[in-house]
Amino acid sequence: MNFAIYRLPHNEGATTLVRQSAGQPSLLRGITELSGQSGFCMAPFVADADTPIIIIRPDAVDSFQVYDDDSCRLLADTLRLPDVEAGEPLSVQKRAGNRRKYNIDFANFYAQLQQHRFEKLVLARSAFEPAPRCVNPVALFVEACRRYPRLFVALVGTEQTGLWLVATPEVLIEHTDSFWHTIALAGTMFGGSSPRAIADDRVPSISQWSGKDLTEQQIVSTYVAKCVQRYAGDLRIEGPRSVRAANLFHLRTDFTFTLNDSAQIGQLLSDLHPTPAVCGLPKREARDFIMANEHEPRGYYSGFLGPIALGQKQATHLYVTLRCMNILHSGYRLYAGGGLLPQSSVESEWQETENKMATMRNLL
Repeated sequence: MNFAIYRLPHNEGATTLVRQSAGQPSLLRGITELSGQSGFCMAPFVADADTPIIIIRPDAVDSFQVYDDDSCRLLADTLRLPDVEAGEPLSVQKRAGNRRKYNIDFANFYAQLQQHRFEKLVLARSAFEPAPRCVNPVALFVEACRRYPRLFVALVGTEQTGLWLVATPEVLIEHTDSFWHTIALAGTMFGGSSPRAIADDRVPSISQWSGKDLTEQQIVSTYVAKCVQRYAGDLRIEGPRSVRAANLFHLRTDFTFTLNDSAQIGQLLSDLHPTPAVCGLPKREARDFIMANEHEPRGYYSGFLGPIALGQKQATHLYVTLRCMNILHSGYRLYAGGGLLPQSSVESEWQETENKMATMRNLL
């Protein structure tokens, strides 16, 4: 069975899309082929034979309330996903090994910035977390929805992608009614991990952000504006402003526009992805360097996912795949990254990835 469950930010209702009949999801060779497509899309950081772009074309579309326990149990019974089995905690040696790998990658990436080969590079890592208890993936999805009302939450499973849980703050592109919308999201500040802190609506003022974070935000905003201006009319830019995403704060700039030709959506997505928020600049060279030099392959982390031209309103809600984990039989592989600039330090960047992984770890 191929399926996707998603909950839009600030909604209590979730949508389920299930492909029950024979046949696999559609596999696309490139992002430009998304023009004219309809269904649920999941795209990797870089598409290849092992991580293709998929489109789930559902036989059944339904909805349920994430605060309704009976509906959640019924969904779990329908999908019949196996529980993740409890495992032993990782040893101190294995966790130390993860840090050593990151230090090596950081030194390599940072040397490129010092030599002015890149304006910015994003360094990502992954970490395996054994399951502390037996739990059903649908229960994790529901818990993510309840903990993180501001985030786009999705649980997606196909033979090609495996099973992924995502709780992300970053819009790649969305369309409702006549307007399109995207954002530039960059800069990270830890906002506390207690439920009270996460529920607090207070956010930092712009003056409280570091020069490094403001520079990073400007790099991403300039890139997004240049991409959108090629295809858009009536472009409005608002920001930057501080926003909360789970236990973190980010800087965010919003872009609202009309699309001159809806048939160009695939080309616009190709231009936007991967943005400097998950890749670097110059884009093509940064992407190739990341693919060749990161210790762990990103897979679907820092790709994008969501419904595209779905339903009577032909709504599109594509989000960057951040704050995510690949759900395995005996545990979870968590992913996180951070933007490196000449002002970066290995200790602060490592801690940023730890803070970002906490979004998923807190569910466990």
